[in-house]
Amino acid sequence: MMGERLETASDSTPQVGEQVGAQSGSESVAPEVAPEVLRLLAALNGEMDRVSLQDCLRLKAEKNFRLLYLQPALRAGLIERTIPDKPRSSKQKYHLTATGKRLTDKEGTGHGE
Repeated sequence: MMGERLETASDSTPQVGEQVGAQSGSESVAPEVAPEVLRLLAALNGEMDRVSLQDCLRLKAEKNFRLLYLQPALRAGLIERTIPDKPRSSKQKYHLTATGKRLTDKEGTGHGE
């Protein structure tokens, strides 16, 4: 019986997501962006490596930077790697995507590129 309840609850989850999406009424509604990600986007000027970005943001902990800033921005498609097939490359740099540029323009945090 408990398995049935869980199955029913998980079956309703996609419907809730569809209903919320349908209620928004606009395709251009931007997802909510964390303040950390906005700071990262504002700091990103052209192509920059991780160390330069961390220094610019005055962050010391690499793990914190990756978890709260870099990974969410990558997942949201706001920044991208210059060497996508080698994410751990020592020559890896990051730059804004078109979506990231639009967001920084909208927020007034861009560098005017």
